[in-house]
Amino acid sequence: MDIRRGESALQQLEKGWGLSLLQRSTHSMSLTEDGERIFHQSRDLLERWALLDADLAATRDEPRGTLRVLAPTAFGQDRFVEPVIEMLKRHPQLNIEWMLNDRMPDFIAEGLDCAVRVGEVEQPGVVAALLARLPRIIVAAPSLLLREKAIPDNPEALKHMPWVAMRTFYQSDVTLYHRDGQHVETIAIQPRFSTDNLHAQRQVVLSGLGVGILSAWVVASDLQAGRLVQVAPEWAAASLPIHLVYPRANFYPARLRAFSAAMREHVPRLSEVSL
Repeated sequence: MDIRRGESALQQLEKGWGLSLLQRSTHSMSLTEDGERIFHQSRDLLERWALLDADLAATRDEPRGTLRVLAPTAFGQDRFVEPVIEMLKRHPQLNIEWMLNDRMPDFIAEGLDCAVRVGEVEQPGVVAALLARLPRIIVAAPSLLLREKAIPDNPEALKHMPWVAMRTFYQSDVTLYHRDGQHVETIAIQPRFSTDNLHAQRQVVLSGLGVGILSAWVVASDLQAGRLVQVAPEWAAASLPIHLVYPRANFYPARLRAFSAAMREHVPRLSEVSL
């Protein structure tokens, strides 16, 4: 059956080209001069196609070209840049444009491949892959606790403390959750200082001007060194989700897939800090 199909296909080629490709006899077949020429040209074409297919497969599998990423200002200067450095070392044909800004990305206008977002994502038409959730704790400088002559251990006591607020997530009140999972308290606060920059908030909390809620990994070294103290340790703010965000598509280039894999491996470690 396969031989008959092959013979039929060959006959269709001969008819279409108006050429005789085979010399046929009762007992044998051999290529005509035209058949020899087409055979060799076809073989060269198949070899070139095989090389092209191999090159395209390498392009699919090996990250190359330029990856444009929008990352949060504070996080993008510190922990999030570590997997970027490792990717560049591992993939010599890859370039990365690492732009720092806390606004929502405009993928089309800015030509972005993806964005790292801290907080909830409500942007339509995108994929928001959850990378991790960052725990947030309440901290203060020892100098503030000495001046206030109190170490608050519950929401009611925190209500009377001066505050350093992160405007992106809270301004005039904070909601705290007890570690038992059963109790939730919302308290009004009057910040002495508020900002939309994480590093600025940390610096002001370190100065002793007020209590603040910060991501645990941001202040882990400060806690270990005694520059900050965790207050009301039974209570914490809601953890912050971290997403890798990119437009929906039928195909994603190797550079984006490799970056996604690197961030999925790296970012969850941020929530594993020991306090």
